[in-house]
Amino acid sequence: MASKMAALRASLARQTMEDPEIHARVPLGHGEADACLQGGLRRGALHEILAEGSHEAAGAGFAAALSFRLAADKPVLWIRQDFSAAEYGELAATGLLELGLDPARLLVLRLADAEEVLRAGWDALSCRALGAVVIEVQGEPRILDLKASRRLTLASARKGVTAFLLRFKAESRAGTAETRWRIRAASSHDKGEDWGFPAFEAELVRNRQGRTGHWVMEWSCDDGLFREPHGTSAEDSGAMVSPPFHRPAASSMESPGGAGAGRRIA
Repeated sequence: MASKMAALRASLARQTMEDPEIHARVPLGHGEADACLQGGLRRGALHEILAEGSHEAAGAGFAAALSFRLAADKPVLWIRQDFSAAEYGELAATGLLELGLDPARLLVLRLADAEEVLRAGWDALSCRALGAVVIEVQGEPRILDLKASRRLTLASARKGVTAFLLRFKAESRAGTAETRWRIRAASSHDKGEDWGFPAFEAELVRNRQGRTGHWVMEWSCDDGLFREPHGTSAEDSGAMVSPPFHRPAASSMESPGGAGAGRRIA
């Protein structure tokens, strides 16, 4: 493994000299978060997103915002299991549009189980035509171990395609991710008839390059950037983060106070 890592570092150094953008840091727009990230989230790396229970839609929205931002103008591939649509809701073009994201840039691949999802993710990260790959996994599958995390990290680094491991109903475990985030929905600032901007309670619990932190990050749908919430106060009350899902009425994400408790956009 040591020899492989040395060869990989040499290869990455050559690629970075030829194309400095391949592993560039992309500012998120939120000052404190970018400071912890030493300028932004790094392309060509593995980033892990853990959605708190009943906040799966918020986790998906956060993953969508990050993946589109780091992908620049390239497509984003989202890989998920077949049952995910029934369990957590379908990815919807209307939801992406509400987040200011172009649904034409999103490719969705459904597979039977976690093993197939991970294998597809490893293969997809070898395609430089993609800007980012979102790998959505539920629970604690045995295949998602330290070796699998290392493979995702290496595959992402080789071609500079950013990987996002989106996990529902899961706990932190040993891995090689550059960053790890815990995500919950947060209240949006509400001004009269204005629904406000989507907001996330984001905890950066792992950062290989610097400090960690815990913030409320508001997503500006017009600018495609995160920022600190505008005009919030103890008296403010607003909608919860707007999920990019079309969800059946019986979905668990429709429970009061959950991630789907805000405006319905599908």
